[in-house]
Amino acid sequence: MTAQAMLRRATGLSVSKSVAERAVGQRMEQTGFSDSEAYLQALTPAEMTQLIELVVVPESWLFRDPQAFYATVELVQERWARGRATRILSIPCAGGEEPYSMAMALRDGGVPKQAFSIDAYDLSPGCIERAQAGVYGRNAFRAQDVAFRERYFTHVADDAYRIIDSLREQVTFRQGNLLQFDTVTYSRHYDVIFCRNLLIYFDKPTTRAAIHNLSALLADDGMLLAGYAEVPSFCQNGFATLQFRQAFALKKETAAPASPMQVAPLPAMRTLRSVPPAPRRTAAPVAQAAPRTRPVSVPAPATQAAQADLLAEARLLADRGQLREAGEKCHAHLARVPEAAEAYFMLGIINELAGKMDLADDYWRRCIYLQPDHYEALCHLSLLAERNGNHTAAATLKARAARIYQRRQASN
Repeated sequence: MTAQAMLRRATGLSVSKSVAERAVGQRMEQTGFSDSEAYLQALTPAEMTQLIELVVVPESWLFRDPQAFYATVELVQERWARGRATRILSIPCAGGEEPYSMAMALRDGGVPKQAFSIDAYDLSPGCIERAQAGVYGRNAFRAQDVAFRERYFTHVADDAYRIIDSLREQVTFRQGNLLQFDTVTYSRHYDVIFCRNLLIYFDKPTTRAAIHNLSALLADDGMLLAGYAEVPSFCQNGFATLQFRQAFALKKETAAPASPMQVAPLPAMRTLRSVPPAPRRTAAPVAQAAPRTRPVSVPAPATQAAQADLLAEARLLADRGQLREAGEKCHAHLARVPEAAEAYFMLGIINELAGKMDLADDYWRRCIYLQPDHYEALCHLSLLAERNGNHTAAATLKARAARIYQRRQASN
């Protein structure tokens, strides 16, 4: 089994071949192995943990997308007024930025500590260790208003601040994997779940499995906070949106979602878009069909089907990790339909999975040039700009995506 496949099985993350090989190379240098096959054969659970540390993405900051915290404060206040405490889950919690932000927002909202509890899990033991320490540098304070730093942190070094003990005690940190969570013991246990910007690293089957677990953990009247690029995936798997502006909040639908093995395949590669299906056309009676007197320029049904098949084949190949073959199918489709925005979007995904981020960026920009309201492409471009430290561009793209999403919600 390849390093890429082993990491995917252990974490559920769609790690590119180049990232997996780079991580293996780093660990080989540190452990004294000279042969990659020998290293992988000798891989112990402890060494797998070290390898995972090199491929997880713990990037976050305090009060990231703050509307989610404000929506949660509102919910906790309302429940406490009825004498009900709120159980909150943050998964993955990275270095603790998200659950600590929640604790600070609740404190600012005048919510007493007995009104809530916060559990926080992350796949990475290193992230959990940093979260428990509660020490953050300059990059963690990216919010426009950082007045909370004066209220809830003590200065411990040049650019380092430590969160106060009374807030650290409000959060329980544990190492854990959402895909392996004990959903029986914790069935409907949490009133609020933060699971933001995790599903974007999963393929479609893993996304469905993750959403199934989250649904099992969430109380029937609970609220889930997702990343803005992930809302449509939740809506396709048993969730519905709540009307909190830019909080990207969801609730479980009345009907229980199907288990991962029962969910029907999603529309090809549209895993990030929530668009109502087009009305089905019924064929006109043969007797009413007008005879053709001249050729028409519209592709014949067989040709249209062949074009659709190319994209369907590309999606299937990409899901299997056959990225080169998937890319070839997309280019074959573009040879027939040069202005196919969806093919460019798929090429962006394929190159992202291959670790070729510059190419991914180029393809997604071609996509939104051809289709300016392509929600998924805007989301991916925003996330990429965010990772590259271009926060102004990320905010602009995110706001543009949010407007498109809100328009769609209003029209549904």
